[in-house]
Amino acid sequence: MKPLFLITVLAAAALASPARAHVTLEEPAAIAGKGYKATLRVGHGCEGTATHTLRVLVPAGFRGAKPMPKPGWALETRRAPLAQPYESHGRRVTEDVVEITWKATSRDAWLADAHYDEFVLRGQTPAQPGPIWFKVQQLCEKGQWDWFETPADPQSTSRAGLKAPAALLEVLPGMGGEEHRH
Repeated sequence: MKPLFLITVLAAAALASPARAHVTLEEPAAIAGKGYKATLRVGHGCEGTATHTLRVLVPAGFRGAKPMPKPGWALETRRAPLAQPYESHGRRVTEDVVEITWKATSRDAWLADAHYDEFVLRGQTPAQPGPIWFKVQQLCEKGQWDWFETPADPQSTSRAGLKAPAALLEVLPGMGGEEHRH
């Protein structure tokens, strides 16, 4: 894919993000079948209170998710059997990470409502282009946000009418003939 085209697509996707989407991806588009660093941006807490836990549901088709540790936050992953096993580095993968949780280890590590932070994971995008959604649960001192809403049409990228939208990643077609490398 030509760099100028990719930059244009990424810029357009970033500008299209609604102001009310408070857990978003830093890079809202990626090439199909390639490695991708998902940086989830958290811009506020709940009801004016600090965030102490962030739980991410890894979208189906996003392979080999590996979270980045955060100082002051305990990290947990949950694995589950895959509906569609795949081959990776000569071996058959039948289960994968489906959920990642970061939980502050002390009150001092909580993310204040007035502050901003990022939570990072990496993996491989699906081979097929189209939208995928990272559903994020944000737990705070008072209340929580379930950023789980997605459009009724699975191929839609519209956030219109969604009060608590999941974080959208638009998976774009590659140039063909390319293969994944770590």
